[in-house]
Parts: sequence; C-alpha cells; structure tokens
Amino acid sequence: MRFRPLLLLASLLLQLLCASAHSAERPPLSAFFSNPEFSAALLSPSGQHLAVKIGSSGKRERLAVVDLATQQVTVVGNFTDADVGDFQWVNDQRLAFTAADRDLAQGEKRYAPGLYAVNRDGTGFRQLAMRTATPYISDGSALRTKGELLPWHTYLMGQRGAQNSDYLYLLDKHFVGRAQVDYVRLVRVNTVTGRQAAERIDSPDNTMHWLLDFQGEPRLVQTLDKNLSAIHYRDPATKAWRKLAEFDAYRGDKDTFTPLSFGPDGTLYVIAHHGQNTSAVYTFDLEKLVLSDKPVIRLDGYDFSGQLLMNQQKLLGVRYLNDAYSTEWLDDDLKAMQAKVDSMLPNTINLLTSPRRPASPWLLVSAYADIWPTRTFLYNRETQKIQQIGATHPAIEPQQMARTTLVHYRARDGLDIPAWLTVPLGESKNLPMVVLVHGGPFVRGSSWRWDPEVQFLASRGYAVLQPEFRGSTGFGRQHFRAGWKQWGLKMQDDIADGARWAIARGTADAQRICIAGASYGGYATLMGLVNDPELYRCGIEWAGVTDINLMRTGHWAYVSDMSENWKQYGIPQLVGDPEKDAEQLKATSPLLQAGRIKQPLLLAHGGADLRVPLVHGTRFYDAVKQNNPNVEWIEYPDEGHGWALPATRYDFWGRVEKFLDKHIGAH
Repeated sequence: MRFRPLLLLASLLLQLLCASAHSAERPPLSAFFSNPEFSAALLSPSGQHLAVKIGSSGKRERLAVVDLATQQVTVVGNFTDADVGDFQWVNDQRLAFTAADRDLAQGEKRYAPGLYAVNRDGTGFRQLAMRTATPYISDGSALRTKGELLPWHTYLMGQRGAQNSDYLYLLDKHFVGRAQVDYVRLVRVNTVTGRQAAERIDSPDNTMHWLLDFQGEPRLVQTLDKNLSAIHYRDPATKAWRKLAEFDAYRGDKDTFTPLSFGPDGTLYVIAHHGQNTSAVYTFDLEKLVLSDKPVIRLDGYDFSGQLLMNQQKLLGVRYLNDAYSTEWLDDDLKAMQAKVDSMLPNTINLLTSPRRPASPWLLVSAYADIWPTRTFLYNRETQKIQQIGATHPAIEPQQMARTTLVHYRARDGLDIPAWLTVPLGESKNLPMVVLVHGGPFVRGSSWRWDPEVQFLASRGYAVLQPEFRGSTGFGRQHFRAGWKQWGLKMQDDIADGARWAIARGTADAQRICIAGASYGGYATLMGLVNDPELYRCGIEWAGVTDINLMRTGHWAYVSDMSENWKQYGIPQLVGDPEKDAEQLKATSPLLQAGRIKQPLLLAHGGADLRVPLVHGTRFYDAVKQNNPNVEWIEYPDEGHGWALPATRYDFWGRVEKFLDKHIGAH
C-alpha cells in the first residue's frame, strides 16, 4: 500500500461532490444501490477546517481537508489499493483514519482497518496500527518496524476525545477465534510518535464498552460476565474503579440503565425506563447511586434514542429520534440558526452540528427527507448563507421518489403496531404490495428517511409496508417484551395483520402481496409463507435464519460471530429454550416446515456470512425444493451478512425486480 498526498483545486472538489445526473423517466437500479458518492464530513474542533471523504465511480475514497477561510482543498489521505475508512480529528491540526476496501466483499477481506495519522496539510504521516503482520512502509522519517506498531486489532473509538493534544484513545479488541470479541482494552497513543502513553489504563475483567467523560478521559466501562452486565466508574482522583450497578444483560430489570454521556460539570446522563413504559434521559447520582426523580428529556410514545449537544459550559440542545431525527435547541442563538436554515431548506429535516470550540462562523448541516437522500451543507452564521458540499446519491431526484408515512394498525389481540407505508407516485389503491420485514428482530426497523430498497420497489410500482411488529425496540418496554419467545407466533401474526389492514383500507390488492426480508426478516418471510399461504403469493428471503436451534448449536463447517453469552443466555430467554420450548421451536422452524411452502420463492445467501452462516440457506434450499419447483437459489460466495458490493446489489435487486414482475407484477 502506498500513500500519496495530493493537492487539488477547490473547484475540482466541488465539481466532484456536486455533480448530478440528468433526470430519467424511471431511475435506474444503479441510482439506488451504488456506493454513496459523499459519505462523511467533520468540522475540526475550532470549526476552521472541514475534513471530508470524497470518491466517485471507479475511484478510491480519499480523505481531504478544506480550509474554510481560503477554500483551499488538500487531499491528505489516499491509498493506491484501498479506500479511506473511518476518520476523526485528533486536534485542530491532526487527523486519524483507517483503511477500507469498497471493492471487496466480506469473504475476500484479508486485512484489518489499520490506523494512520496525518496533519491537515498532508505532512506528518504515520502508521499507528498494522493491518496485517507486515508493517506499512512510508517515507524514511516515518518508517516503522513491526514491533513498534499497535496490533491489527486496534480500532478508532468513535467518541470525541479532548482534542487538545496529539494523543488519542483507541480500542484494543481481543477476540475469541475469528469473530467473537472477548474483552476490550483501552490504549492511549501519541499520533505523532506512534508511542503508547506510559500509564496503562487498567479496567475490570470482561470489559466490553468504554465511555469517555466530557474532558475526553476514560470514566466508565460496561462489563459482561455470562448474563450479568455491570457498570463501573473510574474515580478522577484515585483512578480506582467502583461498581455502580449490575443487572441481567438480556432481560434487564427495574434498575437497568444505559450510560449516555457526561456533562461539562461531570454529571452522568443515562437512559432508563425508571418504572415507565418508555425510556427517557435521567441524571445519575454517582454517590447515592440513584436516578433523578424527573427525567431530563422524555419523548411522547418513543424510547429515547439520540445524543446531548454541549459546549464547554452547558447543554445546548438534544438530538432525538421519534418518527424522524430532530433537534430541540436550548440555546437561543442555535435555535435562531435552526429556524434560518429551515427557512432555506424547507423540504428536509436539517441537523445542525456546531464545533466544540468554535473559532469560526461555520456549522455543518445534514439534510434529508423520505424522498431526499442525505445532502451535506455548510452554513455561515455571519453571512447567513448556505452552500452544498456533497450528496450521498446525487442521481436521485426527489420528484421521482414516493412519500413514506408512519401508520398504526391493531393486531388481532389489540396491540398497537406502528408501521411505515410507502405508496408509489400517483397511485394509492389496489396496488401490488411488498411486506418488507426488518431484521434483528429486537431492534427498531426504520424511521422517516430515504431508504434505497423501499424507494426502488416503489419506483417499480409496488406499495411497501414495513411493520414495527412486537419485539421491535423504540416503542416502549411493553411492545418489546410482547415479542419475547414469539418468533413465528404473535410476531408473525403482527406482520400478517398489517397486510390484511392494507387490504381492508384499499391500498393493497389481496391477490398481489409478496413478503420479503433479510436476517430475521428472512425468517419471518419463510414463516409467513408457512402460516399464511393464502395471504402471500410469493416470498423473497436473503441472509435469513432458517432454524432457531441452528443459531445456537452451530455447525462444524462455519464460524459464527454470535457470542457464546447470547447463545447461552439471550436465546433461551428471548427466543426460546431448547429444552423447555422444544416443541415450539420445531413448529416455528422454517427448515422443519419447508414442505408446507408451495409459493414461488427467491433465496439468496452469502458464502462468508458469519451472522447467519451459509448452512442456513443450503439446508433450507435442499428441503424446500423437494416439494416446490418454483424456488430460485443464489449464492454470493464472498458476501457476508448483507451485500457489500454494488455489483452484488445490482444483481440481487435486478433479480428481485424480475421475480416480483413475474408473480405480482405492477404492470
């Protein structure tokens, strides 16, 4: 790998970032499933410089820095045989970044991300961590031997540090086998010299997560020992750890909380239910070990998900997710700037980011909508002008996209089910419909945003329903717990009830409904065909679980990244106990029920999938094809749990389009 710093004219960068495709009658498949052309931007701590990742079709992604005062652009990080991966500011002068490869699927990857650092003018490059056993060679001044480099399992932390020195905290992940993380250490490294700090940062056994305080120092860890998760606090004066709380990692209890962040004054903010159905943000008393009586922030009808926005002195605002992301500003100046930006970009949700120690008038703006992929802007608070610097999918034209609406319907037992409904442009009645089931399943499925899969289907004439069935998170503890041990049962009923709701309101044609999904969504697709053969005319399953016991017991021929703790303690409690629930697990196994599936079926699996290994797909295909001649099988040998390569996405979604047109055709 060779590193080549380059200088470019600002005009060339802006042409690259802002180029847009001509309008087409029907957007091509590639417009939805190509890699983003602009994927990340970060203001420096002072706000005087902007770091961006730039790339285009057929070119490697590079790291560039824009001097916002002069508009001069410097490409500071690029590789001849790799893309720039993640990056962050170490301080106002220096950046750290990793390598990635957008041209390789999971099974082809032979390298870790590595770690590199460079000054914002392109000087001072240094490799910090290996990608393999062989060190990276740069110029003579930065030549490193293998022994001097951090090991390959060193990663960026993803948290903002103090950003006032050349030092950076990094995660040192220790693996069991190839895929499972055993514990995580924290190391502090000088990004100029590459040397670790003399002081070793000790932590309790079984540490899995670290949290820095507002000053960028390690202050909190979360451990996992079997099924018990504990939170430990590091005293600023003595550097000693003490336990704050302990609870069941999978079931939780009334005292369970999740650390969120520290304030400038050392206040610990956490997310907890505290006896309520939905979680909210509370403060946690580090001496009395209790939550505040009243929440700092509570959302109506949603569990809190988001972040607190602060400067050196105070809490400025709260960014949160309800149906979409939004910001509630407590600072009057930022509130006024939000109103100004919203008036300039009236058709999108606009998320403002201010630098931690602003010394310039610039703010970063991320703008998106259900019909508009994310665009990134710079706003100048002095001139009150805004300029676009990049777009993820510039070939997409919003007037060609379909609107997404959050709807609610009642399941057969009366439970309220939120769902996302997308209806093609110009049509609203008796449509062919795809019921798209999210993975997880114990996660939130979606939000109000531009979704390439959904919009692609809508552009081809299909309505799309995405149920947030019981077991989905984000909508309160009752909704989540109602899904425990309900794989293939009430969770499945919720999905079918959504399809029938769409038929009853006239949106969906009862004779033209297909169910589809990946991972757990693939499992639900197969069980939908088993449970409701009269409802679904066809199914599309990719990377799907085909047998619950197979997740737990594994197979000699593959490596899984599911932790042994989840297999031993999580699956029995949330999915099903292999002994107590043995009959239920048989009845809800697509593999064992494969003979009942007669509808046309499209199956796709990755040969390098570590989450749902290939054996799930091959065993099911062998079983289902014995009684069903209408099964199409695709194996992508080097892909993992999802499609990393544009070529794979083009092939798969092209097959999906032909499959749907054949069986529930929109035209």
